[in-house]
Amino acid sequence: MYGERAASQARRLALLATNTHADVRIAKQVRIGPGFRLYMPEGGTFIVHPGCDFRRDFVCEISGGGRVEIGAGTIFTSSTLVQITTRLTIGRRAVFGQSTLIADGNHRWRDPDVHLLDQGYDFTPLDIGDGAVSMSKVTILAPVGERAVIGAHSLVNRPVPAYCLAAGAPARVKEYYGRPENRPADLEVS
Repeated sequence: MYGERAASQARRLALLATNTHADVRIAKQVRIGPGFRLYMPEGGTFIVHPGCDFRRDFVCEISGGGRVEIGAGTIFTSSTLVQITTRLTIGRRAVFGQSTLIADGNHRWRDPDVHLLDQGYDFTPLDIGDGAVSMSKVTILAPVGERAVIGAHSLVNRPVPAYCLAAGAPARVKEYYGRPENRPADLEVS
């Protein structure tokens, strides 16, 4: 147990020491497992609040002035990739299953005369609410509301409201389980 804590603390100190060109703040009470990588060549901001658990193979790539802030008690199980150019804010006690991808942008691709890599990107800042849960092998490209649950193997390419279960590719709301008086008036359940 002590060895694991010491290794986590050593990883934290190494991240702080190798990213002095950026705003990196990782609370001391954060577990950083093996394979944690932070890629911020142009600066940016990466903030992690106390009690977070990055179990293994977490990779975060922040471009330009991008900003990632992760709320207290959030858990990333394994093999998470985060790619942010604008902003990602994750609330408290969110949970992300194995092989999660979170990205704030998509390639433009519709011009038949220009290669995909030369068409640029469309970006959307992302918020993932307190207590949101993403099961295994999920891709998140749009906001996810408080306590929403995203089913395994789903693609979130449009916002998922709070207290909803969404699943599929693309993810669709399957159920609303919040208080009846808080149900969005325009919510469609498939």
